[in-house]
Amino acid sequence: MDSDNLPVPGVVRLPDGRYVYNDTPATVSPMPPVQPAPTVIQHIHHAPPDRTVQRLALGSGIGAGAVAAGVYFGPLLVGVLTAIAANLAILALLAAVMTWGVVTVVRSVGGSDGKAAAQRVRRGR
Repeated sequence: MDSDNLPVPGVVRLPDGRYVYNDTPATVSPMPPVQPAPTVIQHIHHAPPDRTVQRLALGSGIGAGAVAAGVYFGPLLVGVLTAIAANLAILALLAAVMTWGVVTVVRSVGGSDGKAAAQRVRRGR
């Protein structure tokens, strides 16, 4: 190929034979429109875990085993304490109902001795 026949970028040959620089910007082929990334919809049906234990453990230099134990055993401890509290509430309700039943039966069955015993139980509470 002859180098005289190659086009020089930005140089234009006029009809009278002179060469001039073309200062108009070159036409740029239009880019295809950029499509946004697809939106991902996640349905999360539980609350995220509490990260307080992790932050404390990592901040104080404790290893990953302690962090994993805190994350694993933390919710288990909450579940156990909740179960214990529910059992104690049921036992307290059961004790109150049974006491009420015993006092009612003693009052209705016994004469003056039953009423005196009910008075003693009432004063004891």
